[in-house]
Amino acid sequence: MAGVSSPEIRVLVVDDDALVRSALTMMLDGADGIRVAGEATDGDEVPALVDAHAPHVVLMDLRMPRVGGLAATKRLRERPDPPEVVVLTTFDSDENVLHALRAGASGFLLKDTPPAQIVEAVHRVAAGDPMLSPTVTRRLMDQAGADSSDRERARTALRSLSEREYDVAVAIARGRSNAEIAAEAYMSLSTVKAHVSHVLAKLDLENRTQVALLVHDAER
Repeated sequence: MAGVSSPEIRVLVVDDDALVRSALTMMLDGADGIRVAGEATDGDEVPALVDAHAPHVVLMDLRMPRVGGLAATKRLRERPDPPEVVVLTTFDSDENVLHALRAGASGFLLKDTPPAQIVEAVHRVAAGDPMLSPTVTRRLMDQAGADSSDRERARTALRSLSEREYDVAVAIARGRSNAEIAAEAYMSLSTVKAHVSHVLAKLDLENRTQVALLVHDAER
């Protein structure tokens, strides 16, 4: 889904734990232009609620009894103009976070993330600037690794980029926002956004997280 232009960001909270849903809803609803448009107790409820409420952001638990967050994320990202997905995880116990990111999730949050950072994450992903925590993202990516065929495919894909586009892709992999890339590379924000769009189009990827994963595969 393109960046949100309206003042209100609609969020769908998906978690089978009623206490987690309640805490997230209390934290987010009405906070800095955010409205919780709905709650789901399992991934199989997500399509109907997305149709009903058109959320900009879905906070998606990974482990649910009927349809888990990985499958639900894949299904959502196959829809036209899908909402952004941020996976929720306890991190140490969830092994599918990286697969969710590859499936098109815009980022992830630990369930014990401070409230202010969760609000910030919702705003960032709604604006098209996924929430990438460099430290935790690097740890997740290091767990997965890439075999030689993945590495070569990634390197071949990156060779299709111009030198400037490659620099932007690497900056994305380092967790830099558009504003940070603009400042570090002495480019205007609009130029950075244009380069990001070109990178996504040339690499046939959906979001910045997938760019980061591709760069990581190429560097292994």
